[in-house]
Amino acid sequence: MDLKFQIGKSGLTQGVLEALRKGSENYKSIRISVLKSSGRDRNSIKELADSLISGLNYEKYSYTYKVIGFTIILKRHLTKSLKTPQSKVYKPIK
Repeated sequence: MDLKFQIGKSGLTQGVLEALRKGSENYKSIRISVLKSSGRDRNSIKELADSLISGLNYEKYSYTYKVIGFTIILKRHLTKSLKTPQSKVYKPIK
């Protein structure tokens, strides 16, 4: 299940970023609807998505996004330094 979020005429504020940070702790993907009042230009939505990614810069996670129509879908990923290492399989010595 995705967290659903809306961005309106106020655009990207510190409060929006904080809410998205808290939401990303519990949800792996966040669906953000860009409302008409914030501008429905395709380029401005991509710029907004880039601003979201840079604003959500967080040690623990990295983010990717996809723009579908007037919706931004953010995906959260663990950074490589926090991923658990693969367990090694040792072969017995003969």
